Amino acid sequence: MQSAEDEEMSISTIMNTAVSGMMAQDTRLSAVANNIANLQTSGYGRQVTNFSSLSPNGVQATVTQDPPPTTPGASDVDPTTEITDMIESQAGFDANAAAFETGADLWQVLASMKRD
Repeated sequence: MQSAEDEEMSISTIMNTAVSGMMAQDTRLSAVANNIANLQTSGYGRQVTNFSSLSPNGVQATVTQDPPPTTPGASDVDPTTEITDMIESQAGFDANAAAFETGADLWQVLASMKRD
């Protein structure tokens, strides 16, 4: 059985991981918004979000810019792709928010057990 201190570390880890996931999805959503804003900008190269694991836990998002399109006067932004990315980002954010809320609930249970 884990000690209360171990439980606190585990709950803290859950919450920190969830926060990093929410921040990564926020970064992705900002890139999507920028892409949509530049949909008709001539020579605009789409921003792409890449996710990587953080050690020991969590996730990080980095944004890279695609090279400009080869067709003059065009952009390489596809509205369908951007909407799909936006929906995926919302689902990812919601999942991390639910994990964070679960961690907060567990924290409250642990705090009430310590008081009793």
